[in-house]
Amino acid sequence: MTYLYKKQPTYRPNDMLTDDTICAICTPPGRGAVAMLRLSGPDAIAIADKLFRSPKEGKRLADQPPMTMHYGTVSSRDGRVIDDVVVCLFRAPHSFTGEDTVEFSCHGSTLVQRQILEALIDAGARMAQAGEFSKRAFVNGKMDLSQAEAVADLISSESEAARRVAYDQMRGGFSRQLEELRQQLVHFTSLIELELDFSEEDVEFANRTELSTLVARILGVVTRLADSFRLGNAIKLGIPTAIVGEPNVGKSTLLNALLGEERAIVSDVEGTTRDTIEETLSISDLTFRLVDTAGLRQTSDAVEAEGIRRSEAAIGKAMLVIVLVDARQGREAADVAVAQVGKMMRTGEQSLIICVNKVDQSPADWANDEWRRQSMAAAVVRMSAREGRGLDDLKRAMVEVVNDGDTVAGEDVVVTNARHYEALVRCREALTRVSVGLDTGMGGEILSLDIRDAIDALGSITGRVSSQEVLNNIFSKFCIGK
Repeated sequence: MTYLYKKQPTYRPNDMLTDDTICAICTPPGRGAVAMLRLSGPDAIAIADKLFRSPKEGKRLADQPPMTMHYGTVSSRDGRVIDDVVVCLFRAPHSFTGEDTVEFSCHGSTLVQRQILEALIDAGARMAQAGEFSKRAFVNGKMDLSQAEAVADLISSESEAARRVAYDQMRGGFSRQLEELRQQLVHFTSLIELELDFSEEDVEFANRTELSTLVARILGVVTRLADSFRLGNAIKLGIPTAIVGEPNVGKSTLLNALLGEERAIVSDVEGTTRDTIEETLSISDLTFRLVDTAGLRQTSDAVEAEGIRRSEAAIGKAMLVIVLVDARQGREAADVAVAQVGKMMRTGEQSLIICVNKVDQSPADWANDEWRRQSMAAAVVRMSAREGRGLDDLKRAMVEVVNDGDTVAGEDVVVTNARHYEALVRCREALTRVSVGLDTGMGGEILSLDIRDAIDALGSITGRVSSQEVLNNIFSKFCIGK
């Protein structure tokens, strides 16, 4: 009998190896002091030697030791000097891509960059595709797929928390955890499939009690990782935060106070804000995407009604909803306003902070912990947006609600990638079937199939099991030069 698990198609990186040499500008478009171009592939050093000239007569890059830097000029094929450069030399496999690599640092003129790139192509290289350097690093075993995706996340990170999560994943912490779980499942499914070869002798190689304990433990880890995606995605993209409430409760004033600038028009006239206004705010390493909305009320004005419809849509999309109420209007009016917003929220998926505004005009003693519990809010902040009173309390509450009392991007792995989340969900479903099968005495053939599905789901995250189409889709989203 052939083991079921061994029948599964396994992705082999060597199937994608290419024998050409690629080049690209690696620094962002535009003019700067210095720019960098990367050349990688089997002929990288030979191509560089055609263009690079050292002040030292007869010095060739091919004769130089790896991981060294060399000053000189770079010229076109016809001998015309383009610019002074510093060349950094790497030899396979000790480079980012695992191939021979040469990096040119030149002056940041866009003309100079383009002329050097044209010279490299003229000398035998080709223009790299989006993400092709990282793709070659993956193919050559320098990193797995989840680490390669973390490179793109690190480049695009806009907060310290996002940077830290991406960097930790790039260093392989997530991959090691998944590989450990995968190997444990591989061990047991191999034992189960071995039993199938001796089915007539009624032997048991895989202890069902041990397997049940293992599945329960792995299921717990996978569930925790999948559940972390909500926070991880918010860290990566910014926490969508809707500032809502009735007209003239101080929403635009609060937005301006949080940003420290006059971003939104503030007026005593109701209905001034007729569209959503979006801005970003960084607090304690987190990025919040603030959305100031039109006041919620019944109106016959078509334009204002459209603004209110957009406000309701913003509430539905938000992870955090900050509802403002007027301290002067009392608890009854506040209850009505909070209930109105609550009907627009997705229960269990969003957090609510109540800001009792204008406490400079009314103390609002009723806004206490008991009222917070009755309102099912994560926090209640008494403040005066106009005077800036309570702003620090609000910012602290926003961070605590998102972190849920834990340190963001601490030692625990946080999942930020939608593809990884979907794979973890598939793994969780497969392990749940295994758990049910063990409880009901299901045969080894079915158990092995379900364990194999869980193994393949974990393997798809790191690239152990993947298709060319999936890989092309992932790396096509990278920037040119990475």
